Amino acid sequence: MLKKISIITVCFNSVKTLAKTLASVKMQTWYCVEHIVIDGASTDGTVELIKQHEDQISHWLSEPDRGIYDAMNKGLALATGDVVCFLNADDHYAYPQVLEEAMDAIESQNLDAFFGDVAFFRPHHPAKIIRRFRSSMFKPSRLQFGWMSAHPALFVRRDVFLRVGDFKIDYKISGDFEWIARAFKTDQLVYQYLPKIMVHMQAGGISTGGLRSKLLLNREVLRACRENHIRSNWLKLLAKYPFKLLDYWFI
Repeated sequence: MLKKISIITVCFNSVKTLAKTLASVKMQTWYCVEHIVIDGASTDGTVELIKQHEDQISHWLSEPDRGIYDAMNKGLALATGDVVCFLNADDHYAYPQVLEEAMDAIESQNLDAFFGDVAFFRPHHPAKIIRRFRSSMFKPSRLQFGWMSAHPALFVRRDVFLRVGDFKIDYKISGDFEWIARAFKTDQLVYQYLPKIMVHMQAGGISTGGLRSKLLLNREVLRACRENHIRSNWLKLLAKYPFKLLDYWFI
């Protein structure tokens, strides 16, 4: 029987947003949560905020890292839960039953992975949703087009990480896609999608930061496909963008 879920939060100079992330974890109805916070040696008061909430944090460390995926791997090394997920310091859970729904589904249907949708909001208008990332578009056969499940709303058994391996730290922006491609490419994982917004995510991060970020993202997605023997090209990757406009129109 599944019991523990490990939530890994990576952060850097996140004193303005981390408190809401921690609060959204604390309000969850699931009874056994291991919350791991990996900080990249912040200097803005983030470490002091973490210390103020040590009673709800299972493990934390603050030290320089080699990027977000290096920090995520540090969290994975500390994780002991049956299921692992990632909730970054600009994100928060949409409602109190998120973890309970994920754990119940994985347990009752013997799933390897479970995922839902993510809603984006602007930094100064958290109540206004501007985009919905629909994970319904993801299937292993669509990796060649750059489709993936929304990473903050992805819940995976820890033994899948043990089999597939850690994130590749030489990726700057698409290491989560590369890991998903590596894990799902053979279409052997048993998974389920819930058509529901499970996580709210602040827009303006590196993956949503404009044209230069989009170019870097797609270069790395194409690289990830090639490294995982998935036949893709620029035309295939660009073909998904007309469909992504629906994320803004139908929230």
